[in-house]
Amino acid sequence: MLGERAICEGSSSGLAITADQQHQQQQQQQQQAAGQAQPGAVVPLSRYESQKRRDWNTFGQYLKNQTPPVSLSHCNCNHVLEFLRYLDQFGKTRVHSHGCVFFGQPDPPAPCPCPLKQAWGSLDALIGRLRAAYEEHGGSPEGNPFGNGAIRTYLREVKESQAKARGIPYKKKKKKRNNQTMMMNNMNKQQLQQLPNNNNDTNAPLTHIP
Repeated sequence: MLGERAICEGSSSGLAITADQQHQQQQQQQQQAAGQAQPGAVVPLSRYESQKRRDWNTFGQYLKNQTPPVSLSHCNCNHVLEFLRYLDQFGKTRVHSHGCVFFGQPDPPAPCPCPLKQAWGSLDALIGRLRAAYEEHGGSPEGNPFGNGAIRTYLREVKESQAKARGIPYKKKKKKRNNQTMMMNNMNKQQLQQLPNNNNDTNAPLTHIP
């Protein structure tokens, strides 16, 4: 009986040790799996970064479809301008022509056959993303075709033409600042004119403050 009891006790303790070992092994495996998952975990991109990647891929595909294909290293501002005009066919903004009866009306009462184009704000944001993506892919800021002056001129012309066609008032901030500066200068002149004339005291000694 004693021998059987000893055998039973030994068997139960052996089972307990085996269960503990299995539990420890499971914990170690879980920790290893968690440690391996953290470095390789894919961090979701922000909305801006995702859109910037899509825009960059779209522009690269546009260059490849040219005849002959154009590499990014040989891309210039002319290719960017052609790309912006190419995108107009996918636009959703109605831009009235000069001959349209709704030209200059912000809320036309009826539809018209005027073409749909890309809105100025969409093009401006697109150029900003592509300009950043170009430099992130090794391009130099000095040779960035998306920051060329011709691109800024084109965007300004699109903004002004769409503002007139859609009846949206367009105000230049620079003129507003200049007007404020002129008003301040006029106020300063008026204040100076109201000051007493002390021309005779220009050579008078300064008052001594004890």
